[in-house]
Amino acid sequence: MRPYLHEFLTSAYEDYEIVIWSATGMKWIEEKMRLLGVSTNSAYKVWFYLDSSAMISVYTSNKGVIDVKPLALIWGKYPQYSSKNTIMFDDIKRNFLMNPRSGLVIRPFRQAHLNRDTDKELVKLAKYLKEIARSCDDFNKLSHRKWERYLRKHTR
Repeated sequence: MRPYLHEFLTSAYEDYEIVIWSATGMKWIEEKMRLLGVSTNSAYKVWFYLDSSAMISVYTSNKGVIDVKPLALIWGKYPQYSSKNTIMFDDIKRNFLMNPRSGLVIRPFRQAHLNRDTDKELVKLAKYLKEIARSCDDFNKLSHRKWERYLRKHTR
């Protein structure tokens, strides 16, 4: 488990509805969320899960056919959500090819046994989410690509 996962989700839940979208199958997602204590945590709730069957395949000239996570799937089903109030995190940038302005690339959490004590990605990300929830009414105005710079500038 990535350090500060529960603290991050607890903080995010104060301002956002949480959805977990994984490129794996639903059985794996449900089991992983159970093992991590996400599905049973009383400090936050996950609105729903999406699995690989909700992804679509697109052709790109440089990578060929790839699977992506189109947020329009959620926006079409739940009209209260749009690019104005949705942000998606992933450590694989191509997953938000269909909605690049709504995507924020996070650093992958690899070699947990070596990096567990120094990984603060979710701590910083929680602060960013707090700041934009407080100060921004339209996420289309943001460049999530520069989220760390935005955080430094707005939290001094």
